[in-house]
Amino acid sequence: MPAEPIRYFHRAKKTVETEQVYGGAWLRWTYESSLGRLSLNVLVKRALLSRYYGWRMSMRASANRVLPFIVDYGLDVDEFAKKPYSFKTFNEFFYRALKPGARPVAEGDRVAVLPADGRHLAFQNVDAAAGFYAKGQRFDLKAFLGDEALAAKFAGGSLLISRLCPVDYHRFHFPVAGTPGDARLINGFLYSVSPIALRRNLAYLWENKRTVTLVESPVFGTVAVCEIGATMVGSIVQTHVPGRPAPKGEEKGLFKFGGSCVVTIFQPGRIKLDADLVGQTAAGLEVYARMGEQLGEAG
Repeated sequence: MPAEPIRYFHRAKKTVETEQVYGGAWLRWTYESSLGRLSLNVLVKRALLSRYYGWRMSMRASANRVLPFIVDYGLDVDEFAKKPYSFKTFNEFFYRALKPGARPVAEGDRVAVLPADGRHLAFQNVDAAAGFYAKGQRFDLKAFLGDEALAAKFAGGSLLISRLCPVDYHRFHFPVAGTPGDARLINGFLYSVSPIALRRNLAYLWENKRTVTLVESPVFGTVAVCEIGATMVGSIVQTHVPGRPAPKGEEKGLFKFGGSCVVTIFQPGRIKLDADLVGQTAAGLEVYARMGEQLGEAG
């Protein structure tokens, strides 16, 4: 049986496209074959493999991969803050900064924005996330947040899952203006967060290593901004200052090499997510869009 492709809706182009999966053959072997699943449990989900790969991507020789990667995936070098040939390692290229203005931030005090480039799923009510990847699987808010009282605070709230592929810009930003607390680390494994993996087990989202930051917003209330590590992600780096008010769109942190994910959760009734994001999600498609684009408006 042919492998099921990953399709998504491109918000700007308004077209349905097929994802060019980085390492797709390896991912499918690992998550869709019996021998691959054995290696998954023995080695792949462990931090050691990802640390080793992250170390390789931080060696000087890895810089030779940069230009071929740019060509293969058609990246726009004009938006890079540095010249493509100036990166000393592949990891340095991977978490590259962009030029000021490369990601315009939607204006308006009552407007929330997407926290990252990537493919997004938007659920007005977190309970609607049940069965998106596979029948019978629902998003477990309590397990994901690792705190029963906090899960009760967000029960029935709105959920955004932003999936970053290796080809994406890998810095993440604040979706609303507010004051962030400390990033709380919840240790876990490092499964892939590709749909290839999540179609088998949605629980990878809350079994993986992740961080949870609560942002206190005068407009949106308490917003949970959470980063998830994944296979081959060297680390999650927080660059913001806890306790210092952050404007909407300001950088919060970055991922080192690998695919990864940002999950944003709003309290019930605090936001009305944009209809195109919710509609495409309901139709079974992720939406490709960039950081700073409108996510929704205060409820």
